[in-house]
Formats: sequence, structure tokens, C-alpha cells
Amino acid sequence: MKISHLAAGLSGSEIIKIGNEVSEMVRQGATICNLTIGDFDPALFPIPDGLQAGIIAAYQQHQTNYPPAPGIAELRQAAADFVHDRQGLTYTPAEFLVAGGSRPLIYAAYRALVDPGDRVVFPVPSWNNNHYCHLTGAVPVAVPTRPEADFMPTAADLAPHLAGATLLALCSPLNPTGTVFTKAALEEICDLVLLENQSRGPNEKPLYILYDQIYWLLTFGETEHFDPVSLRPALREYVLYIDGLSKCFAATGVRVGYAFGPALVIDQMKAILGHVGAWAPKAEQVAAAKFLPQTGAVDAFLDGIKAGLQRSLQALYDGLGALEAQGYPVAAIAPAGAIYLTTRIDAVGRTTPAGQVLATGKDLASYLIQAAGLAMVPFSAFGAEATDPWFRLSVGAESMASIEAALLRLPAALDALGVREPVAH
Repeated sequence: MKISHLAAGLSGSEIIKIGNEVSEMVRQGATICNLTIGDFDPALFPIPDGLQAGIIAAYQQHQTNYPPAPGIAELRQAAADFVHDRQGLTYTPAEFLVAGGSRPLIYAAYRALVDPGDRVVFPVPSWNNNHYCHLTGAVPVAVPTRPEADFMPTAADLAPHLAGATLLALCSPLNPTGTVFTKAALEEICDLVLLENQSRGPNEKPLYILYDQIYWLLTFGETEHFDPVSLRPALREYVLYIDGLSKCFAATGVRVGYAFGPALVIDQMKAILGHVGAWAPKAEQVAAAKFLPQTGAVDAFLDGIKAGLQRSLQALYDGLGALEAQGYPVAAIAPAGAIYLTTRIDAVGRTTPAGQVLATGKDLASYLIQAAGLAMVPFSAFGAEATDPWFRLSVGAESMASIEAALLRLPAALDALGVREPVAH
């Protein structure tokens, strides 16, 4: 049997694969702290009461027929009001497109903007841009980033790659790192895009920015979220935003996402998804349209979920920091947003007690699942080199007790690899 070249060359999600393996081990009785999937345990982080009640009411009112392909008008208006009130961004409801989460919207954006052979620039690590390039025949331009910059791309990193590119894919807070753009860093990148577009002729495609801000309401402490059009209004015709309810309201299974941006692009995305049919369920749209304007309920929910996530992230950060102080080759980057912590474990290349050489980050991740009952995702799943020693830890689906227990199990697993260095006193 023959299949398409696209299907034959497509690799599945490494994150989902690891998560499924861990779930099967847990089903068989293993004790594992599963920090792999970017999801929430509803028992720990349920969706807002008002949103849940609205969904139930909408089904009871028989809101079960096809929604309009671009999304119901009430939700597009509510989303437009929401981003205007909270970000100062002014877009009409016609410049919004609703879909079943952010994934179909990102795919539609690639399809609307990118032709086969076009260059797409994105930082490494980042989520799934390599796969979207494969799906659209784009030429991926993966730009390595540095821990010194919290793995956020800088203007200096990106500048050599923007000439002639069609799309620059950015995300803040960033999946997988949980870090964010500073105002100055994003301004410098915006200025690069403006200069690049000023250099192009009238018959050339502009350089667009795909700005994934699905985690933007989940920032901690004094951290602020910044976006391109707020900083540089001249970019308005070149920025496509990806947003929605999935992460900020712990509503990953509710499947309500929205994109907004220039009408020319949004209209083409509407046509594409109209054929794909990747609509958010109508009842969920009706409920979301009623919930978003409830400022008090939204703020109260966000305060609660951010406090819970920050406690878990801080526990991980402090626990790994304590191991580093004891001579273990681990480090972590302070959490700023989203549901992720970035950690380095310098044990790639070591040999296990069973004689296996941990040649890659994936090998080390597998070892730690078995030896420490701790599951995390290597940065190689986000485009980094196979030997990269950095990992993503996602805290939305595990309790504080589970996280603390895993931190207690980790030293013995590392001791078995002989990685601990003496600490000078």
C-alpha cells in the first residue's frame, strides 16, 4: 500500500508518546509524577464555575446544531471586547475566527500565509513549528536560543534569518520554557520586522508574525505580558494572534480557541477551516461568550489558578535549586508564566547501573521515569539536539504532594549515575 509523501514523512508528537507510555505505566500500578503533558487535572484545576454552568445550560437549551463557521457572533464580540479591555488591542468581531482550540488556528494560519518552499523562522525550543512546516511544505529555519536569555529569541538571534522569510513564529509565555519576552527584547524584534517589510517591493509577500499568546493570562509576580501591535501599532497588518480559553481557564477539553488579526488573513483562514470543519462546539461557544464579559468571575478564577500553579512551579524550582546546592548537576530557570518549568540535568552520556549508556535526553528521560518515578519531556521534542540536557516540566496535572515526593526520589536516581560533585564548604 502506498501513502502520500507528506504522511510518510510526518512524525508523531514525542510529548504525546511519552505521556501515553507514562499513563499506561500508572494504569499498571507504577507511582510516577507525570510532568509531561501540557494539561490540567480537573480535580486540581477545574474550569470556572460560571463557564461550566454556562456549558450545561447551553446543552439544556439544545444548542447542539452547527455553529457559524467563523464562530458565533456573540463570542467573537466578547473576545474582541476582552482583548480590547485587557490588552488595549482594537479589532472588530469580523477580524476574529473561532475554532476547536488553538491548533486548527495555527494550522490555518500556516496554510493561509505559507506556500511550499517559503521560509518560516522560529526559535528552538518551541512547540510544533517544525511539524507545521512539514504539513505545509515550508522550509523550516530553526534558530537556537540560549539559557542566558531564558531561551527567548533575541533580535540578534533572528536578524540573520529574516530576509526573504514569510513567517516568524513567536510564543510568549513560551511553550516549553515558561519564560516571556521583555518589553525591550520584543520591541527590537518588532523593529526588525518593520525594517524587513519596508525593504520589500509591492509584489512581494510581507514578513508576518504568528504570535501565540495562549498562555498570556498566566504570568506570575511582577511579570508583564507584551505583544507586537501594542508595542508597534505599525505592525497591525502583519501580526496574527493565537489565543483562547484552553490554558488560562484550564479548559483544554472545552476546545474554544480564537485567532485575530488583519482581515485579509483572517478571511482566508475562515475559508480554510470552513472546509476542514474544525469548529468549537456551539454550546461551549455560547457559554464562553457569556463568561468572558464577567470581569469579577474571570479575575477571581485567574487569581486562584495562578496561585496554585505558582506554588507547584516554585516547589520544583526550589527543590531543584537545593539539589544543585548539594552538588548535583541540575539547574532551573525561574518560572515567569504558563505551566512550565525549564530544568537542566547534566547526565547525558552517563551509564546506568544496568550498563545502558544514556546517549540522549530521551534516554535520560526514560531512565528517570523508571528510577525516580519522574516523567518530563526532553527539549529534543521541541526541536533541540538529541543530546540537549534541558527538559520541560509541566505542573498542571500533578498535585503538590506528588511533586514533592518525586523530588525526594530524584537524588537516588542521580546518585546511581555517579554525577554528584563534592561541595566545598
